[in-house]
Amino acid sequence: MSAVGSLEHAVGAPGGQLPDAAESRGRFRLALADIGGVTRRNLLRTIRTPRLLVFSSIQPVMFVLLFRYVFAGAIHAPNGSYVDYLMPGIFVQTALFGGASTAVGLAADLQGGIIDRFRSLPMARSAVLAGRTVADLLRNIFVLVLMVVVGMLVGFRFHGGLGHDLASLGIVLLFGYAFSWLFATIGLLVRDPETAQIAGFLPLFPLVFASSAFVPVETMPGWLQAFANVQPVSVTVNAVRALASGAPAEHWVWQSLVWIAGFLVVFAVLAVRQYRRV
Repeated sequence: MSAVGSLEHAVGAPGGQLPDAAESRGRFRLALADIGGVTRRNLLRTIRTPRLLVFSSIQPVMFVLLFRYVFAGAIHAPNGSYVDYLMPGIFVQTALFGGASTAVGLAADLQGGIIDRFRSLPMARSAVLAGRTVADLLRNIFVLVLMVVVGMLVGFRFHGGLGHDLASLGIVLLFGYAFSWLFATIGLLVRDPETAQIAGFLPLFPLVFASSAFVPVETMPGWLQAFANVQPVSVTVNAVRALASGAPAEHWVWQSLVWIAGFLVVFAVLAVRQYRRV
């Protein structure tokens, strides 16, 4: 090896960076490529089973129609327009229910042996979980856009300006993505698709229906209000509702972002730890 070649090998890239820094960048790029590959695999799986996408879209549409035309006359909205009150709750509910498929998908992969195959490949361990959650995030984007269109058709309107409107939808997607790590943990724990489907929905029902998503918290019993006012779904729905209506939103937005960060940190760590054990 020449003297110049030896020097370049010692100092790494032309910029004089150390070899371990270049190696770290290389590993990061490879990990991103692995995550992209697993994400693509899960998206193709969804595309090739269109029934899954169709039925996951029909369910929130039915909720919109049910609450808009059956319960709207019996529920008094604080701002006078129940559809404007309802749709932010539907957006959050749709993101959470869509994320529950993460638990079922991971449990099915465990049962089918594909996780063992992934383990045998020279790929980043983070790719399986990150690819799964990113794929579900992208699918949530499609379903959320559909819900916005359906909401517009039944009378819903944004009133906060373009920036606030986009921020409200962004919080919905972030919240759904954070919860997908909870569902990933559940799927890895139960390891059975049927059980994962039931276990994934168990925490959703008290969080979604004992919240401000569909009715004002003030109409609930006092003991339930204490829970509903501070739980993450109510906080996030209130943030989305305030942004979409143009009302002051900072109080709710920062609380929602704290919940999102907390769920990401806690359940990403738990999911990765459980993945190493399976």
